[in-house]
Amino acid sequence: MSRFKRGAHVDSRAGFRQEKEDCPVPYGLLKAARKSGQLNLSGRGLTEVPQSVWRLNTDTPQEAQQNLSFGAADRWWEQTDLTKLLLSSNKLQSLSEDVKLLPCLLVLDVGFCVLKYSDYLVVSYSSLLKDLSDNHLMDIPESLANLKNLVKLNLFCNKLKSLPPAISEMKNLRMLDCSRNQLESIPPVLAQMQSLEQLYLRHNKLHFLPKLPCCKTLKELHCGNNQIEILEADHLKHLSALSLLELRDNKVKSLPEEITLLQGLERLDLTNNDIGSLPCGLGTLPKLKSLSLEGNPLRGIRRDVLTVKQPDGGSKEEPKTAMTLPSQAKINVHAIKTLKTLDYSEKQEASIPDEVFDAVDDSPVANVNFSKNQLMAVPSRILELKDTLADINLGFNKLTSIPVDFSMLKQLVHIDLRNNLLTSLPMELEGLTKLRSVILSFNRFKSFPEVLYRISYLETILISNNQVGGIDPVQMKTLNNLSTLDLSNNDIMQVPPELGNCTSLRALMLDGNPFRNPRAAILSKGTDAVLEYLRSRIPT
Repeated sequence: MSRFKRGAHVDSRAGFRQEKEDCPVPYGLLKAARKSGQLNLSGRGLTEVPQSVWRLNTDTPQEAQQNLSFGAADRWWEQTDLTKLLLSSNKLQSLSEDVKLLPCLLVLDVGFCVLKYSDYLVVSYSSLLKDLSDNHLMDIPESLANLKNLVKLNLFCNKLKSLPPAISEMKNLRMLDCSRNQLESIPPVLAQMQSLEQLYLRHNKLHFLPKLPCCKTLKELHCGNNQIEILEADHLKHLSALSLLELRDNKVKSLPEEITLLQGLERLDLTNNDIGSLPCGLGTLPKLKSLSLEGNPLRGIRRDVLTVKQPDGGSKEEPKTAMTLPSQAKINVHAIKTLKTLDYSEKQEASIPDEVFDAVDDSPVANVNFSKNQLMAVPSRILELKDTLADINLGFNKLTSIPVDFSMLKQLVHIDLRNNLLTSLPMELEGLTKLRSVILSFNRFKSFPEVLYRISYLETILISNNQVGGIDPVQMKTLNNLSTLDLSNNDIMQVPPELGNCTSLRALMLDGNPFRNPRAAILSKGTDAVLEYLRSRIPT
């Protein structure tokens, strides 16, 4: 029994339209969803959501009408309420009101569709949405104010020209991302959002910073890639809790002395502006650790800007702030622009700084190298490169899992995940239809990742030095383009003879496993000999 309450006012007649006979959703998926509470229909070319999906938890399932004796696995009446429905990368233009037949939904992902939201759906179900981004929304209704408990609202990459004043009534909202829209101003009432901690306004048409007098908890303000020319005292004096102010790629000509009011500021990014000089007081900010000034026509930086005066009249001679000057840029912008490569490797850092992604701007990036760091999670901003990213290297990190969202990188051709702490891959990676090679060596896989059997155009799989106990030769044979398979140094006790039918293989590495056959003498003769030997042992 789900711990979530069912909706109190569900229309029993809703969704009673006749189902199309050629339902594009396999029945097996629906049956599995009743057990797991999750259903992934991403990338299936759907123009509408079938009724069988909306009515998943209301109709008696098909097996109940076919079988009168049920085992433990078929007790459909003990089904789990659907809490996660993934519909991204389809051709949906609208969502049916029948979504209310799934009252326990916590995640409804419709990213990368062309949805036209009705006011009704936003009122009733936006509180369930994890991702409203990457659609063609042109306005947000006033009814958004009904979402009193929402803590994160992502409106990234739409066509919004304004925000409704009612948004200020979302008193629990902590993160608001309105990047990549067409906003020219921010409504003054936004200042009433007392819980707001992160505000993203990058890539809009703003001419001024927003005035946020009541946002006492605001820690991060991202306003890069706008048209801001002047920073006024009124826009700064209320940001006492701000630790990060990002203003890169604007037209700022000077910093006011009131910048010293930001006593909690730790990072200030002024990359690519029109600043010719800096105020002396900048050096008195007690917590400032990073100051990025690359791409400004600075005429010189006086020593007193970097020197912090001490109470006893002395001074701290060494600069306390890590400054990024035009000659000291740590991001190779030239490589981004000309080689389409974003390289932030061998830094031994636990996260990829925002300025790394900020440096991309609108440049098409095809290659990313974040190897040899201390990453424990895939950087979420990697999705900003989804339209062009073909090759990603995340090797030599501390990754324990790959997020489902990774499947949105549809242009990926090569993935390098060697030397991490991975034990599995999400089935959603099946959607990476352009993927040709994957490197998983030196991880902690105990079984061959099931999803790799589903990526039909794979040519290279390197999964050596893991703990893989076996493979499925029947499924492996479906990979008609697979030419290189490295299974060396795993825990394979028996090589299935049917593997010999995988005649597309040109390089098969099996050494370093505890199986007895084929023996080393046969392995040493090469792939063709091994495959021929295996075929000879297939029972007839």
